[in-house]
Amino acid sequence: MILNELAQALAALASWTHFTHLLGGVLLGLIIGILPGLGGIVGLSLLLPFLYGMNPVSALAMLIGLVAVISTSDTFTSVMMGIPGSSAAQATVVDGFPLAKQGEAARALSAAFTASLVGGLFGAVVLTVVIVAARPVILLFTSAELFALTVLGLSMVGVLAGNSTAKGLASCGLGLLTGALGAAPANAEFRMDFGISYLSDGVPLVVVGLAMFAVPEIVDLLRRDRAIAESTGLGSGWLRGVRDMWHHKWLVLRCSGVGCLVGALPGLGGSVVDWIAYGHVVQTSKDKSRFGKGDIRGVLAPESANNAKEGGALIPTLLFGIPGSGGMAVFLGGMVLIGLEPGPRMVEGSLDLTYVIVWSLAIANVIGAGICFLISGWVARLTTIRYALLAPFMVMVIVFAAFQASRQLGDIVALFVLGLFGIFMRRFGWSRPAFLIGYVLSDNSETYLYQALQFYGPEFVLRPGVLIIVTLTAISVWLGIRNAPQGRTAAETAARSHATDLRPQLAFAAFVVLLFVVGIADGLTHNFLAAVFPVTVGVAMILPAIWVMNPLVRGKLAHNVNHDEEVIGEHVGREGIAGPWRYVWWLAGLLAGCMLVGFFLAIVVFFAVFLRVNAQASWPRIAILTASGVGLISTISWAMVLNFPPGLLQHYFDLPWPLR
Repeated sequence: MILNELAQALAALASWTHFTHLLGGVLLGLIIGILPGLGGIVGLSLLLPFLYGMNPVSALAMLIGLVAVISTSDTFTSVMMGIPGSSAAQATVVDGFPLAKQGEAARALSAAFTASLVGGLFGAVVLTVVIVAARPVILLFTSAELFALTVLGLSMVGVLAGNSTAKGLASCGLGLLTGALGAAPANAEFRMDFGISYLSDGVPLVVVGLAMFAVPEIVDLLRRDRAIAESTGLGSGWLRGVRDMWHHKWLVLRCSGVGCLVGALPGLGGSVVDWIAYGHVVQTSKDKSRFGKGDIRGVLAPESANNAKEGGALIPTLLFGIPGSGGMAVFLGGMVLIGLEPGPRMVEGSLDLTYVIVWSLAIANVIGAGICFLISGWVARLTTIRYALLAPFMVMVIVFAAFQASRQLGDIVALFVLGLFGIFMRRFGWSRPAFLIGYVLSDNSETYLYQALQFYGPEFVLRPGVLIIVTLTAISVWLGIRNAPQGRTAAETAARSHATDLRPQLAFAAFVVLLFVVGIADGLTHNFLAAVFPVTVGVAMILPAIWVMNPLVRGKLAHNVNHDEEVIGEHVGREGIAGPWRYVWWLAGLLAGCMLVGFFLAIVVFFAVFLRVNAQASWPRIAILTASGVGLISTISWAMVLNFPPGLLQHYFDLPWPLR
């Protein structure tokens, strides 16, 4: 039986169709990783609208191709610009950027790409072994155990994501409530739709992913208004970087193992794995003098862990339907979108597809590393472009992709509203990955809950498997609370005590509490099966939100509650930096334009005015960039038969394409 499934997997991998789709996903992933402000979550969210109707194997090839290489290509911006290409490349900046400034960018990039290749292959091997070994065990899981396991994943997300346990738990709860919008899975009662027809089906995953991650990061990068790089020189040392990897091969393998382990723990993922690996290499090194100044080990460790973590993150995603990271949360949504259900059923009935995923991951890592070596010189020239010139292209693609989720103007409105909420979450240190994972797990956790109640009654909590998982959950929460950061140093507190205004944080925390109150009040108006989930989430998660407010009201400045980027972040002390509201109004203007004259005309005006005002571009350059952006999106729309968002103009007049 297994041999037959292995043969089917090899046949699928060997097909030209699979390879071309895998290559397409790799190329898209490389582009997403190179462009600062995006990342795995954004890339997957952009890809989801284009998967409708595709063959599952081909769609999986594109998803895996993209997932596998973002942690490779985001090294470009980390090394060349000193700006992480994604959340998984933060630690690479510490030593990679100093190496580039010393004229050793080629060495740093070469070492990073080689270590990424080794880490990706290591993760694929681990995933192959684990799937075979775990298959008999996971088939014993019923809905009761799966619900308990989902709670374990959610508890780890809340505790381990971010600097504040309370904020992490509350963020996760907000994601769960957002996922509960619309029809209840048990009886199709509409919840929290407030009479808005768009909300009756809930907010699409694509919109949530883009709003939580793309919008806040783009706004933040625009505020910095930095030139991407001062020169395009890479220096020499391509072969030296490969030799560095071989010389430190045991370090690379150790950090690959760390990446797999951390990736397999739901809620950790890319946001911390690079720092864990970096901390490991610093702690285990005898000579620590060069770290932070250009030590190649500081590049090898996080890059190998970054790519290996994708294989680890696929373990809970494929075996239990619990995403191991924010990117895996969107990947999980993509699998559901193309008709695949991760979890025991997939491993039992679709083992061939499971191995297609695993081996596609390995192949994509090889292809991605090879392409990165080839395009390094060209990418180096891209890094001289100001971010203000790139931002309109990103905004255009994000709005267009969000609309493809359900092809309603409500998608764009939801993108703006949730994006604004994401900006404040980022500013005040509320965990956006926890929010997204809570959103993705909302439907499954509610389904498992009411199934367990129907099959076993409330006594399902006494099942041995459930008790074991609940014990692990309690231990993880206790360890998370025990090891959470306790506060700033006395010097930091004294330095900032007079400059910190806690009112914005308090207002945002109060708004979060209000959202939970609304969720509880709405849930109580429905019958038991429709109400049990939102009411339970609201009651449980309102407590952490209130806990956040308590120190704020008393005026304490502990780090785990006082996290305001406007006061303690990297924007402090930079004269003339624009506030976030300036760019929020730009996005609001684009939204209004889409509603009035449609996306095509609105984006043309947005390009021209934005480039003139924010980038001070000349009119010839504005014309070239606008024509390039409009041409690109029109080509995508025409080739893939995708619609542009219409406005009132299109409602009253029959216009030719692409205006219609």
